[in-house]
Amino acid sequence: MWTQARIRELVTRQRQYFRTGKTQDIDWRIAQLRKLKQAVLSREKEIIAALAADLGRSEAEAYLSDIGPVVTEINENIRGLRRWAKPELRFSGLSCFPSTVTRVYKMPYGVSLIISPFNFPFLLSLGVLAAAIAGGNTAVLKASAKSYHSTELLKRLIADSFPDDYIALVDGGHDVADLLLAERFDKIFYTGSPKVGVHVLEAAARHLTPVTLELGGETGNWAIVRKDADLRDAARKLVFFKLLNSGQICINVNQVAVAEEVAPAFLEAVKAELKRQIGDDPIHSPEYPCLITHAAWDRCAAEAEQYRDRILVGGTGDRETRKYAPTVIWPVGIDEPIVRHELFAPLLPVVPYPDSEIDRLLDTVADREHGLALYLFTKDMAWAKRVMSTQQYGGGCVNEVCLHMMVKGAPFGGVGHSGMGAYHGEWGFREFTHPSTVLFGRTHGNLSLREHPYTGKTGEWKRKLLKLMER
Repeated sequence: MWTQARIRELVTRQRQYFRTGKTQDIDWRIAQLRKLKQAVLSREKEIIAALAADLGRSEAEAYLSDIGPVVTEINENIRGLRRWAKPELRFSGLSCFPSTVTRVYKMPYGVSLIISPFNFPFLLSLGVLAAAIAGGNTAVLKASAKSYHSTELLKRLIADSFPDDYIALVDGGHDVADLLLAERFDKIFYTGSPKVGVHVLEAAARHLTPVTLELGGETGNWAIVRKDADLRDAARKLVFFKLLNSGQICINVNQVAVAEEVAPAFLEAVKAELKRQIGDDPIHSPEYPCLITHAAWDRCAAEAEQYRDRILVGGTGDRETRKYAPTVIWPVGIDEPIVRHELFAPLLPVVPYPDSEIDRLLDTVADREHGLALYLFTKDMAWAKRVMSTQQYGGGCVNEVCLHMMVKGAPFGGVGHSGMGAYHGEWGFREFTHPSTVLFGRTHGNLSLREHPYTGKTGEWKRKLLKLMER
């Protein structure tokens, strides 16, 4: 049982461990990353079993979505850490003469708190932990109580690999999370909903703790299918994505807007792809994942029921197994409730719009809270580039889904209600380090430009020299 006193004692021990300076050594950090990688690889079968128990994942989907990306992230940190952590050498400038040498050190924050969600319980905990380790921090992980089997395995994995005064895993519900947030951490990284993100940010503000938030986006992520799009290709990719983890993905498509000129053909393509990819009876398919809890299933079923007369395909489920069929709802108005909040379920509202009014559609999307992702399907690359370079969203794809988060060396993060900060690779290292600028002064040959007097002829030539140095 976690109590405030026990958590405070854990944080205190981690702060003492950090102050020994042990985590500063780059070789030592790399050794810890290798230890983490080995811990994942050696428990591959256990991870697959835990994901099957919690989310109904198949073996291939478990590796695709959790195990493989974690190993890739750790490998990228191992390969890049020496280069990222190397102090940057800067010329101080003539105004600092004769002290011309400045170094920028990448300093760890100290004791970090990582709060991870249920939907990718290994990727979104251990992937973030890899960045914290690379940055030279200690870490307390708060794993989700909803993904029980995965959290139990994570607890053993962490305890077997690291001392808890360096890395520790804390389990429990929201009450335990609040006990953690009451303590002073040096860095907080939270992945989850915007509502809880606000709560985390408020708690962090009491200690002025820097925070990274990876959120799903309050009004969900849009996919837009133009009339010139390859409809079969768009349907194939959107169906794959909605099936993945049964829609419980922060960057998943929440709703798709389809040009009304091609909507019938697109919907037929979606139905054909659903049959091809998951069959006629998805809720009894061993490959189709389940929702995380019965409460999540109930929310999904209740929302689908509100649109029963517009369900094109799906609309059935098995509460006992927590599986709800991928459900296409058509047509849905752009202002209806189902497209005004994040679904986190296998429901796909389809919103028709006239292709000639695409700018009006984009204005509506822009007026709402910024999504974590935006997906465009079109052959007009000039238009797509213009939209992707002017809209506000976390990241996205043109004629593709989700793969932007798998690009090595590229940042992943949100904006506004979909988050703040970015990570993956070097960007994760940056999130867990503070750049400290240090100028190395010289004791001889100092100019007196900065010293009094500032008036008379002396002040005049000082001003002239200062202006000359500004060029």
